[in-house]
Amino acid sequence: MAWLSAHLAPLMFVALVLFLMSGVPVVLGLAACALAFAGLGIHLGVMPAALLQALPLRLIGIMKNEMLLAIPFFTLMGLILDRCGLAHDLLETIGQVFGPVRGGLAFAVIAVGALLGATTGVIAASVISMGLFSLPLMLRHGYDPRWAAGVIAASGSLTQIVPPSLVLIVLADQLDRSVGDMYAAALAPAALIIVGYTLVVGLAAWWFPHAMPALPSEARAPRGADGRSGLRSLGVLVALGALGSAVFMHAYPALVVRLGRTALAPPTDERVIVGLAATVVFAFLLALADRGLRLGWLSILAQRVAFVLVPPLILIFLVLGTIYLGVATPTEGGALGAVGAAAMAVARRRLPWSRFLEASLSSIKLSCFVVFILIGSTMFSLTFNSLEGTRWVTRLFDQLPGGTTGMVVFVSMLVFVLGFFLDFFEIAFILVPLVAPAAAALGIDLIWLGVLLAVNLQTSFLTPPFGYALFFLRGVAPAEDRIEAATGHVIRGVGTGAIYLGVLPFIGVQVLVIAALVAFPGLVDTGSGRARCFDDAAVIEILRAEPDAGSARRTGVGKSACQSASARSRSSRLSTAVDQSIEPG
Repeated sequence: MAWLSAHLAPLMFVALVLFLMSGVPVVLGLAACALAFAGLGIHLGVMPAALLQALPLRLIGIMKNEMLLAIPFFTLMGLILDRCGLAHDLLETIGQVFGPVRGGLAFAVIAVGALLGATTGVIAASVISMGLFSLPLMLRHGYDPRWAAGVIAASGSLTQIVPPSLVLIVLADQLDRSVGDMYAAALAPAALIIVGYTLVVGLAAWWFPHAMPALPSEARAPRGADGRSGLRSLGVLVALGALGSAVFMHAYPALVVRLGRTALAPPTDERVIVGLAATVVFAFLLALADRGLRLGWLSILAQRVAFVLVPPLILIFLVLGTIYLGVATPTEGGALGAVGAAAMAVARRRLPWSRFLEASLSSIKLSCFVVFILIGSTMFSLTFNSLEGTRWVTRLFDQLPGGTTGMVVFVSMLVFVLGFFLDFFEIAFILVPLVAPAAAALGIDLIWLGVLLAVNLQTSFLTPPFGYALFFLRGVAPAEDRIEAATGHVIRGVGTGAIYLGVLPFIGVQVLVIAALVAFPGLVDTGSGRARCFDDAAVIEILRAEPDAGSARRTGVGKSACQSASARSRSSRLSTAVDQSIEPG
């Protein structure tokens, strides 16, 4: 009995593993472990019975967590865009731009995957959408099934790391860090992965020209009256948009000071974001004026790109730009995105009431799934911490060879293996609360750790034989050769082995990015080099001293910064109060 009392925490973790392997739903397994070992701990005198009184407080804390509201908003935004055929239109348009280039459709799939990742945030919707539309198109034009399947699965998994990823939201909540900081930190790794994918496709198209041919002339966009492709007109439109952006960026600092938002010039990253948004808006207005006034300056391809590609980009800047600039919290940004996606779908006349209800119901199901998993994991962590489980985990990591590096490698390998069998929500809610205290004790930046875990999860989603993205693609890919009824073309079947082989080069890119993040932590912008506008004490002091609406302006800080800081302050105070509620005595 003495040995059992001293080893309840590791036995509880082993029992949870057995529950998960038995096929019991994760929520029931977590709750059963928590209550059973809590009763055993109370009976053995290891755990005070009064600690169970903290469980209702923790459940109320989950219900009051405003950050979790971002999950249904972003999910609804992605599902609405998926139901209105955004993926099909983007792929068709970008494919026409890159069509004359060898491997052009593969480049288009990577670009569409990045755009869908920045709008949907749901890996299933991204992989299935591109698999339904792009895979038949690539096979029809002579692409090797292995490369076609590999680039689709890899590009669809970009939703795991490209903001506004649901993975980053959940990790930020579990690590008690700002979602905006997590989004900003994930931008560079996401760009590295996208560039790596592009290089892989470019090298493969050069080395295996028959595996990824260019589009034939008859499959390209309709030419204008002069017989030209319209690429020059598209280049002129982009150049004019960039010129307008440069003018706006030059005048932006003076405009900000004149509006009274702050007495200081805006930082460089804010100017870049605003400049990119101005480029997109200016190009769209030029295309709109050309069509409305019937000037005939732009080609068919340029107009197509402007009216298909620009609205999703505006939506991305509306969501991520407001979050990154501090104008909106992640929850408010998600709400803006959902409303903007619905407005865009209605404007395109592709959102019947039945599809909207279907998207809403799917969002409700996913949100309920997340909340119940979080409730079960909260019950588990309450009992596990009360049985001194955190001390066991910290001692385990202290004994690993290599110190901090050894701990990072061990956690990465563990997350990689668990990603074969568990959904990322389950990994984030079960494993991250156990790892975070030990990582903080070793001096590891938790934002850097969160981004590393997100990239690691993305890799596990691609790795055979249990990668989720592979299963999604297997469900929509044709297994056998078939003849397309509309065109009479023979569409080659895609075997499971072809899917597994196709993703291997892209898994190599993921592994290299993970190694780069470990070797060069500075690739992740954790915000340590940026001046933070507030901490909790500063917010409370300012609210007490200057409660009127003009206080933020007198302190030289804009309204958006106050909103973002106060949101972080509320979240931090809530987390602190809940943690303190389970302390003995």
